[in-house]
Amino acid sequence: MPDQPANNQLIIRGVTSAGHTFRPSDWAERLAGVLSVFSIDSRLNYSPYLHPMSCDRLKCLVVDAKLEQLDNRAWNFIMGFAHDNDLVVEPFKRS
Repeated sequence: MPDQPANNQLIIRGVTSAGHTFRPSDWAERLAGVLSVFSIDSRLNYSPYLHPMSCDRLKCLVVDAKLEQLDNRAWNFIMGFAHDNDLVVEPFKRS
């Protein structure tokens, strides 16, 4: 597991360590959907600890390290997914 950055967020990039784009193209939304809930107005709300985004034309998933303490099983699932699929995980730096 990578060291936790100062801002306590990691980014899982939709690319393997060999440089191949990860498929399916909606993988980040699907993974974020695992921890999402529907609001009273039937809108999907992502967890504040996990959200998809695009970065450098790649689908990515930003994960707040607080998730590890709040829901260790969810953290292990997300990090296990990244590891099993050889996805690049690194500190998230806002630009």
